[in-house]
Amino acid sequence: MKSDNRFAIIGAGQFGSAIARSLAEKGAEVLVIDAAINKVQEIADDVAYAVCLDVTNKKALIAENIIEIDVIIVAIGNDFNSRLLCVANLMDIGVKRIVCRTMGRSERLILEKMGVTEFLSPEDEIGTLFAERLINPNILSYLKLPDSFQIAEISTPSRLVGKTIGSIDFRDLHHLSLITLKRSFEEDIANPTLVTEHTLGVPETSVIIQQQDTFVLFGKTNDIENFIKINQ
Repeated sequence: MKSDNRFAIIGAGQFGSAIARSLAEKGAEVLVIDAAINKVQEIADDVAYAVCLDVTNKKALIAENIIEIDVIIVAIGNDFNSRLLCVANLMDIGVKRIVCRTMGRSERLILEKMGVTEFLSPEDEIGTLFAERLINPNILSYLKLPDSFQIAEISTPSRLVGKTIGSIDFRDLHHLSLITLKRSFEEDIANPTLVTEHTLGVPETSVIIQQQDTFVLFGKTNDIENFIKINQ
């Protein structure tokens, strides 16, 4: 593999396949490895390479020149023993960068003891987001940042519908930055159920807020929550 963005995804389940396809769509060169031939066949047309082999077999990994890969994502799901053996083999081979899926704190602790420093925990992330949305349904998604900051997508609070962007005073009153607006459009007048969402870029202060808009905000978590409460 000769690309500067070479990735290997080990484990072609739903999670691993989604990562692999997303990376390939962005132009990365992706190798997918799985022990199940049917999973390899399902993704083979979407990535540069797809190989069926036993990742607990170090010689098999060496034969695939795994040492030449820039980043390896170990996305194996429920079989933690296979995940551990795979990571151990990759470390023995001398792989540059390993990102490993974890399913719980105990798994992460064990992997940390082995020397792994980068983790993916989709179950924890989904659970945290779900809990957040139960408490505050206006928050559609968010990205936590250091020092209690976050980037959050929120549905339009009802009191702001019909107002202009400039009238809200995001920065001075609410201590927030509006990154952009996402707006839903009917693509076909004859079929009003066909709706596509578009990003409005950097919205002008004269833009009038609509009910279906989504705000993308940057600020402290408490300020975003207060902004929603005040404008409900």
